[in-house]
Amino acid sequence: MTSSTPRLHALSAALLALTLVAPAAQAFSDDEARRAILELRTQIKQMNDQNQQARLQLADQMDLLHQEIASLRGRIEELGQRASPAGGNGGNAPKAPQTGDPQEQAAYEAAADQYRNGRYKEAASSFSTFLQSYPNSNMADDAMFYLGSSQYASKDFKNSIQTMQSLVKNRPEDPRAPDALLVVAADQIELNDMKGAKASLQRIIKDYPGSASAETAKSRLKLL
Repeated sequence: MTSSTPRLHALSAALLALTLVAPAAQAFSDDEARRAILELRTQIKQMNDQNQQARLQLADQMDLLHQEIASLRGRIEELGQRASPAGGNGGNAPKAPQTGDPQEQAAYEAAADQYRNGRYKEAASSFSTFLQSYPNSNMADDAMFYLGSSQYASKDFKNSIQTMQSLVKNRPEDPRAPDALLVVAADQIELNDMKGAKASLQRIIKDYPGSASAETAKSRLKLL
């Protein structure tokens, strides 16, 4: 009995020590956890604030982009009314060029009628067919311009860019060239290619400074 007493005392002391140390260890873990939670909350708040600011900036940019797209669409519609193919109901718009080939003339007139009536997908197909059938027509440049415009209006933006750039490349002195570049810029904005749109607008100002499209390009650049 006597020999076991020291062992009992030692065991009791050890248990007491553990009892005293355990709450301190638990308290230390809780404090660390609280600090980690507070730090995490701070980080989340900072991230939320940054995300909110980014969303507001993106909303502002989208508003400007929508304004730009609307402005360019309005300009393109104006071009269609001012230079409507085959005259039609375009008021003082010039009539389409005439050709001695009745079939050629009829093919062009059919495409022009589709364009005037807002049937842009059909118009694009008809103008494309016309260009394939009559590549040397004296109405080819007109057909190419309205092909690109029809492609833009039917949201075929990549092909519209290709068509209009081809027109400008092959006929840089054509009166429609600056307008074609304006359509290119509109296509690029729709595709979120702001760098390309700026370059197209700047080219209008540089190469066609006296055109109405140059004034439009200047105002559009301020929004990009």
